[in-house]
Formats: sequence, C-alpha cells, structure tokens
Amino acid sequence: MSYTIDDLKTLMARLRDPEIGCPWDTRQSYKTIVPHTLEEAYEVADAIEREDYPHLKDELGDLLFQVIFYAQMGKEDGHFDFDTIVDNLVRKLVRRHPHVFPAGTLDSKIDPDNRPDEAWIKESWERIKAEERAMVPPSDEPVSRLDGIARTLPAMARAEKLQKRASRHGFDWPEIEPVFDKLHEELDELKEAWHAAQTGVGDHDAVEDELGDLLFVCVNLARFMKVNPEQALKRTNHKFDSRFRAIEQVLTREGRDMDEESLDALEAVYQTVKGVEKGGSGHC
Repeated sequence: MSYTIDDLKTLMARLRDPEIGCPWDTRQSYKTIVPHTLEEAYEVADAIEREDYPHLKDELGDLLFQVIFYAQMGKEDGHFDFDTIVDNLVRKLVRRHPHVFPAGTLDSKIDPDNRPDEAWIKESWERIKAEERAMVPPSDEPVSRLDGIARTLPAMARAEKLQKRASRHGFDWPEIEPVFDKLHEELDELKEAWHAAQTGVGDHDAVEDELGDLLFVCVNLARFMKVNPEQALKRTNHKFDSRFRAIEQVLTREGRDMDEESLDALEAVYQTVKGVEKGGSGHC
C-alpha cells in the first residue's frame, strides 16, 4: 500500500486537531513555520549539491510537508486549502506558457513544427508577468517596475533580481568594463569609511553602507559574467572548508596544535595544502 497526497492532507488535519492533535503542531502559525520552511528548502539544496539523491527524496518530502502545513492553516482560517493552491498554480503555469499550451488549457498542445523561438518565449513570459503584476490590488505605495520582488529573499538573491529587473528597463551598464571601475570605486569608498570610523570622524553605519555597495557591485559583476553569485560563494565556502580541514589534518599528523601556531606557520601549511589541491585538481 502506498500513501497518497490525500492521506498526507488527512494526517495534517489530524496533527492540527485542537482536541486530539499534536500540541506542537496546533500551536504553530504561518509566521512560526517560516524558519522551518527556509531550513527545509536549504536542506533540499544541500542534498542536490552533494548529489545525495536517496536523501533528496526525504528532504523533498519535508519541504512538501511545509506546503501541506500552510494549506491546512489556510483551510482553518477560510483563506485557501491545498486544492485551491494546486488549482491556482496550474492555471498560472498554463497561462505563463502559451508556447506549450497555446489555447490556454491544460490539454491544448503546440504544433511541433511551429514552435516559437527563444526570444518570443522570453518576451511573452515578461509580458504575462507584467500583466499579472498590473492585476494586483493597489496599495498605498506607488507602483514600481520592481514590484513583485520579495523583500524577504536572501540579500544576494534579491540584489540579482533587482538588477535584472532594472536592466530590462534600460537601467544598466552597456558592458562589463564600467562594472570593474565601479568595483574599484566602491572599494576605495569602503576604505575611506573604515579609516574615518577608526579615527572617530565617521561611524559604523557608513562602513556597513559602503560594504553593502561593494557587495551589490560584486553581484552586478557576476551577472555580467553569467555566474550565479550564490553558487560562486558556495563554491568558495566549500573550498575554504576543505582547505581548513586539510590544515587541521596536517598539523595533527605532525603533532602540532593549531591554537599554538603563528599565523605565518599556518599560512605556510595553507600554501602547501593549496599547492597539493592545485596539483591534484587543476583548480587554484
């Protein structure tokens, strides 16, 4: 016997039952579940990064459970339920993919010999997204071309989305060289802010502002190079983690204590580890 999505919905309703459910589950709200949702999403990403596909199945199940949790709370509050979430999703994706569902219905199919090109697909996608944004009920804030980019995104991901949206409306550098120039400019401004703060002329907020500007330009640089900045930083994190652990192993084999070594001594071991890594993998 295999359980189905309906069984999962039943399980969730039981967990949330105020009389016979789980005390922890019944105490939760939309806001208290958010940290768990983010954690589960990152664990999915981690399993994919490690190509741990047996574990990925479990992590995807945990992430699906988060959706079921929100759906049950929405049903209790009369806002929505799982079925309306699915219905809304399918309708949205059919609408956004006229190059796959030409009649705007799930059973309509495109003529394989008359498929639109990539440029048409991209233009169509942006036009449909813009139409959807225009249909959102007005708020007190002025309408902006940057609307719809979630403020709760990780800062680096949001920076990339903001830049891409602005670029589509002509607010962008024409080529990569000025981005390099801007990088050097922001680095100089960060140095000035730092020295000013150290001497009491400036403050820490100015340092934070300038560092933010520098990171924002780094994201711009990654965008021009067609590099995912989050992925690039993850690779560097992995590289540092691997090298640091290798330093620990070298010192342990030699009977040395890292906490008692000088920085110069540690740097010498680091360069040795780096050289071995470079020789083995071809990467610096």
